[in-house]
Amino acid sequence: MAEPLARGTLPAPPAPQGHYVPVVVHGGTAYTAGMTPRVDGRLAVRGLVGADLTVADARAAAGLAASNALAAVAEAVGGLGRVRRCLRMTVYVACRPDFTRHSAVADGASEALRNWLGERGGVARSAVGVASLPSGAPVEVELTVAVTAD
Repeated sequence: MAEPLARGTLPAPPAPQGHYVPVVVHGGTAYTAGMTPRVDGRLAVRGLVGADLTVADARAAAGLAASNALAAVAEAVGGLGRVRRCLRMTVYVACRPDFTRHSAVADGASEALRNWLGERGGVARSAVGVASLPSGAPVEVELTVAVTAD
């Protein structure tokens, strides 16, 4: 299971797993690709929430995925100090059809953003259940972030 990250050290952002860029910055806004719970380029957690993973396991995975997304933004804009505010987050949860605790899983991602950014990490969010995610990931997180323009 993925362990919570130390408050002071963002993970290295994961390299793209296909033909896309991890972040697009345009007009003072950064848009991330979907980020999964990877550590050193490897998926740290696999499985279907409600079948293979508990809510607590998936919540920790969501925190790691959100931290990866934030790390990608920080790398793209020159550090966390250039993040003005997280605006929007979508958390995709690979789960059984009868699973209904999507928000509890997504809370792990919300908590991670607040841990890194304080009030700037408060975000509007959606939590969406899906049948599967890339490489068997249990969660995937996308962020839209206001950043200091160059």
